[in-house]
Amino acid sequence: MQIDNISFNDISIFHQEESYSIFHKLNFTRTEGGKEWLRHFFSSPFNDLKKITGTQNILKKLILHVDEWPEEITNGTVLVMIKFLDYALDTIGDNPSAVDAFMYRLLHSADYSMAKFSIKHFTDFFRGLKKIETILSGIEMPASFKIYTDRISHLLSCIEPFRQMADIGKDEVIPQHKTLYFATNVRGRYKFEVQELIDIYSRLDAWYSMAFAVKKYNLHFPIFIESDCPFIEAKGLYHLLLHNPVPYHLQMSPEQNFLFLTGANMAGKSTLIKSVGACVFLAHIGMGVPATEMKLTMFDGLISNINVTDNIVKGESFFFNEVQRIKNTVQKINDGKKWLVLIDELFKGTNVEDAMRCSLAVIKGLVKVKTSLFVLSTHLYETGEELKELPTIAFKHFETTVTDDALSFSYQLKEGISKDRLGYLILKREKVVELLERL
Repeated sequence: MQIDNISFNDISIFHQEESYSIFHKLNFTRTEGGKEWLRHFFSSPFNDLKKITGTQNILKKLILHVDEWPEEITNGTVLVMIKFLDYALDTIGDNPSAVDAFMYRLLHSADYSMAKFSIKHFTDFFRGLKKIETILSGIEMPASFKIYTDRISHLLSCIEPFRQMADIGKDEVIPQHKTLYFATNVRGRYKFEVQELIDIYSRLDAWYSMAFAVKKYNLHFPIFIESDCPFIEAKGLYHLLLHNPVPYHLQMSPEQNFLFLTGANMAGKSTLIKSVGACVFLAHIGMGVPATEMKLTMFDGLISNINVTDNIVKGESFFFNEVQRIKNTVQKINDGKKWLVLIDELFKGTNVEDAMRCSLAVIKGLVKVKTSLFVLSTHLYETGEELKELPTIAFKHFETTVTDDALSFSYQLKEGISKDRLGYLILKREKVVELLERL
């Protein structure tokens, strides 16, 4: 599924501030390598249903065993291993005897201390890999996962130093000559295989993280429907970053492929838009989604128009960049493929009359594209009156209740168009008007 950096940011997949990042919330990797593989998975949503279902199947199997995942392998363990592989260690013989080890320790005490410290981490690593092999033995895993566990099994059984290190207990004392034997083998003859296993574990760490997140947050795997027409049906849909979310029920199809969303500021419009985008995105990387049920088709792309900004350096105004983003959207979705298009407040950078005229032109053009689904929010509820004749537009709103200048929001998605305009009321409630009057 195509998605650009702007859309990644708009729907909060990645964000500089971790508290606003879905990636950060779902990151339970234990190593930096695992985190980078997880970032790769999040950066590359699938465009192949077999790959999506394959990842879903991997996570479904791993969920049953996340509590058994070995604690031995940490980021510190892997960092020590990587550093030791390139450490300028004085030469050790291929198979040192106890006497050789005694002399090496005597003559190269610093290097021996480094080897002893590092090999302890290597034994933790190989013991952890063996536990993973044991946990998953007998479980039928998808080929995309099994290729790595088979490789672990092969290397642990065929390479004698690896097998021996995997069998060493957590608190077991390693003889001096064995320490040097392991050190010379992991740095020399089998250095490439060690690096390969570190990379394999990093991949497994990323999958473990995804499975752990699905279980921790009670996410549900969506069902994909094979169809040439775009479709989304979600029950209990919510935004993953909210502490106490109010769930939505949503259905979109070619019959009503355009959701026209109105409501006051803070009523929940932007949250709904981002919720839909995040759910569709997570579905396309094989993750569970924050919804009790979800059915959808594969989408070829997701594009958003949410956090548009001006560009002082280039001398581009806010409105100009809004126009450019819409232009980019129109060019992309004019390819006959299935797109999910998310738009939050069209043309905020111009006056109301101009914004209404521009919005109507854009909406009337976009509804012609039957292969895509659109979710658009706006304060310009007047445009809805002119759009009611278009049968493919569904009009929904979030209501606001005002009692003695106090606002309350239900965050429930309801039928129809909201005519609420509460900007001045909020200004008054926050005593800004009072402060201005005192100037």
